Amino acid sequence: MVELDETPEDAVIREVLEETHVRIEPEILTGVYKNMKLGVVSLTFRCHAISGEPEPSDEARESAWLTIEQARERMSEARLIRVLDALRSDGPFVRAHDGTHLL
Repeated sequence: MVELDETPEDAVIREVLEETHVRIEPEILTGVYKNMKLGVVSLTFRCHAISGEPEPSDEARESAWLTIEQARERMSEARLIRVLDALRSDGPFVRAHDGTHLL
């Protein structure tokens, strides 16, 4: 969640650090994704790591670098598309999903 006193870029820096222990720098907004069932809108940024190694946290049971193939095997369609969109150069994308599948 974006706190009242922070920008979306500051929020992604804070959230990634809290959840993975990796310090990142946002590069560009790559997508806007709405969960139609929950009414939640998520912004996705392509980022690069500055320091730290992924490790579990209070908010994530597992944290790891994945290849695209590993992401395809582990992620639902609604999550995977954010990764795939972030690797493209023709965004940003606006997509809707039901929590699992794209609509």
